[in-house]
Parts: sequence; C-alpha cells; structure tokens
Amino acid sequence: MHNQLLEIAKEYGSPLYVYDSETIIGQHQRLTKAFSKVKNLRLNYAVKALSNISILKLFNSLGSGIDTVSIQEVQLGLKAGFKPENIIYTPNGVSLEEIEKVSKLGVQINIDNLSILEQFGTKHPNIPVCIRINPHVMAGGNTNISVGHIDSKFGISIHQIPLILRTVENTKMTINGIHMHTGSDILDIDVFLYASEILFETAKNFDNLDFIDFGSGFKVPYKEGDIETNIEELGKKLSKRFNEFCKDYGKDLTLAFEPGKFLVSEAGVFLAKVNVVKQTTSTVFAQIDSGFNHLIRPMLYGSQHEIINISNPKGRERFYSVVGYICETDTFANNRRISEINEGDVLCFKNAGAYCYSMASNYNSRYRPAEVLVHKGKAQLIRKRETFDDILHNQVEITF
Repeated sequence: MHNQLLEIAKEYGSPLYVYDSETIIGQHQRLTKAFSKVKNLRLNYAVKALSNISILKLFNSLGSGIDTVSIQEVQLGLKAGFKPENIIYTPNGVSLEEIEKVSKLGVQINIDNLSILEQFGTKHPNIPVCIRINPHVMAGGNTNISVGHIDSKFGISIHQIPLILRTVENTKMTINGIHMHTGSDILDIDVFLYASEILFETAKNFDNLDFIDFGSGFKVPYKEGDIETNIEELGKKLSKRFNEFCKDYGKDLTLAFEPGKFLVSEAGVFLAKVNVVKQTTSTVFAQIDSGFNHLIRPMLYGSQHEIINISNPKGRERFYSVVGYICETDTFANNRRISEINEGDVLCFKNAGAYCYSMASNYNSRYRPAEVLVHKGKAQLIRKRETFDDILHNQVEITF
C-alpha cells in the first residue's frame, strides 16, 4: 500500500487526500449487517464529513441515503443522483426561509427548535416534519464534539416535550420522525442505549411516525489501542429493543442512522511532503508542505492522526514534531516516534477521510489539496488541485 501511495503522490503531487472505496463499502456493509435483524433500516451518510460528489455517488450506488445540514448539501445530494425522499435535512440555527426552500425540493425536514417548529407548522401544516430531541446525554467524552449535553445549542430539550405537543396540537402539523444525536466518539454503548430509551419514550407521544433516527457518532480507532464503538454489540441490543418498540407501537418503523466518520474516516489518508528538517536546541521539526489550512483537526480538536513516513517505513525511529508552513502554530504532532525523516520524504496521515478536506481553507492564500479515489485498485482524480485563478475567482477588483 505504501508503494501505491508513493506512486499516487508522484503522479498527483502533494499535499493530497487519497480515499479507498473498498474501506467505505466495507464499513457500510458492517453497519448494515449489524442491524440486519431490523426490517426497515436506513443509513443516511453525513455529507458534512466528506462532501466530494464522487463520494456521494458511491454512497448512492450502495443504496444509502444522506444526512444534510445545509441547502447546498441538499443540492449536492440531488446532483449526485439521490432521490429527495432519501435525503434528510437537519440544520441548526438557519432561517425559516432556507427551510422552506429545502422543503420545496421534497426532502425530509428535521426541525431542532420550538420557534421554527411553530412558524413552519403554522405556514405548512401539511408537510410532515421530524423533530430533533436533545436527550441531555453525552455518549462521548469531548464537549467539543458532543452535542447531547444540557447546554448544547442542538435539539429541543426533552423537558420541552409539553411545548412541542401543544405546538403540534395548535398547528395540526404531522410529526413523522423523532431524531437525536448525542455527539461524536461514542465510548459506551450502554450510555447510547440509555439515550435511546429516552427517544423511545418521546416517540410514544406521536401517532404518525414513520422513522426514529438515532444519529450516529460511532467511534473509530485513531491510534493503536484506541477504543472503538462495538457496532456488533450495539446492533444486537438496539435491534432487539427497536423491534419490541415497533410491536408495541403497532407499526414497522424505519430505524435510521446518520454515520459520517464511521464510514469514511479510516478510508482516507493525507499525504504531505517534507520541505525542511529543522533541528533546534531541543526539538527536531519535520516541516511539511501543508498546515492547518488543509488539516485542522489536530489544532481544533486535539485529535491524533497516526503519521507514517511512507518513504522510509522501516527506518530507525526518531522523535519528531511535525509542523506546517502556515504563519501560525500548526502542530500536527509533538515529539512523535516516526521512522527517520529526510527532506523530500512523503508523510502519510491516517484517518483523514472525515472532517479533513471538508474543513480545509485557503488561509495564507494557499491552494486547497487535490483529492483522489482508489476504486477497484485504480487511482482516479476526483478534485483538481486549485490554482491562482481559484484564489481570485470571486474577488472583485476596484480601482483606486
């Protein structure tokens, strides 16, 4: 694999994102298999994790739906060939106008605040909507990526269920789905199952449900010995409980998830070339042709991506701090053991499929990287490297 990545870097240059379709397909199959005992399962891939249209077309070919958070993501999904009924739109803090525009496209609307619920229900009582509930349960340990805690901006509090019911009664609107998302990096499935029970209790208040959406946040390993969500155990326990609920409810509902990281994180790597090896009094820096403008997760979330020197994978390990070329502190790794690095070597950052390219920017007027998809063993360019014309594209020059 290292040799293939080196060849890809040689052909397409660096920095570069490379994705493997086999890994994506394997993760999708793993999740589908874990919940095979559920009659109606819907996996809605979270577009925000990696929104390249070729990746979306791959998911469409797998029979997946998509989870979107903006009208632009909805439009991308439609462009990729998804049917409107296979798209759910779960925004946060957007205007009523945007929600109305999206509803005209025929996708499933998911509303997460009382104000918009009342306004939308009053104007459009005949359009069924889903409600996003905040269960006040954190299934992950990081408040930066957990959205289920009590002070989160996401969802309608479970303590406001009476207000939801009053709004539904007054507007005569139809609630066809209940949704929650506890946040990323689910460590303990029992905590997730506890939150699910809150969702089941909430669902009993509504007579016309078609689906219950349990969000996602399944944790994948980022380093050796890392904890990952036990999908197989979760599938076994939640499927049993969901089927029991459907029997009591009197209807076969759809069980929905919106995985992003779980499906694409391990499928992606980020390749960057070493510009300079810089020795200071206490540290050896490996300075690469990238920065947090291309990969912000380590700086934003403190996340750790395993780094391999694929130009010298079996070399003697030394300690390096891997940093970028941005005029800010852009440290990817502090004193990390990596095979001996020389200038010109290519470093490979693992787990770079989710929330990496999609959070890239042109900070310092640097170009965003190219993207390549390896499908059936063949590397194909799915996004061109930017040029100076892209930097200027929407700028308007005035005369002084």
